[in-house]
Amino acid sequence: MALELLVATVMVLLTVGIHGLGLLSLGRMVAAADARARGAVRVNPLSRRGAWLTFGLVMGLFLIHGLEIWSYAFLFHLLGAVPDLREAVYFSTISYGSIGYGDSSISADWKLLGAIEGVNGAILLGWSIAFFVTVMGRLFPPSRRSHDSFE
Repeated sequence: MALELLVATVMVLLTVGIHGLGLLSLGRMVAAADARARGAVRVNPLSRRGAWLTFGLVMGLFLIHGLEIWSYAFLFHLLGAVPDLREAVYFSTISYGSIGYGDSSISADWKLLGAIEGVNGAILLGWSIAFFVTVMGRLFPPSRRSHDSFE
């Protein structure tokens, strides 16, 4: 169990590092695009520019999460914890995105690592949601209707 916890700790540190650097890069790209376009003017979410910014941000988040999922999948495959790479990617994706998958496809020696990936994935997904909502809130103007209702 000690080896499993050590490996899990290394993977959590690795994925948190990937995630932090990924979000930092996405934030800088959005800020640079915003500064180049109009400076302090907010983006209309229904504009072409707003759609591209949203699309780019979402695809960037998918890329970051994909790297993290594949990192776990390669580890499961290297450890021989799952039968093949396809099963490793499937198990990693299902574990990362939710906690609760049939343990039948992972070796008993590495079940705890799979569970920790689930907790790690939930935290990283939450971090991404917070980042996405924050960026969208700063880029797009508030709804006129909700603003008027408070006056």
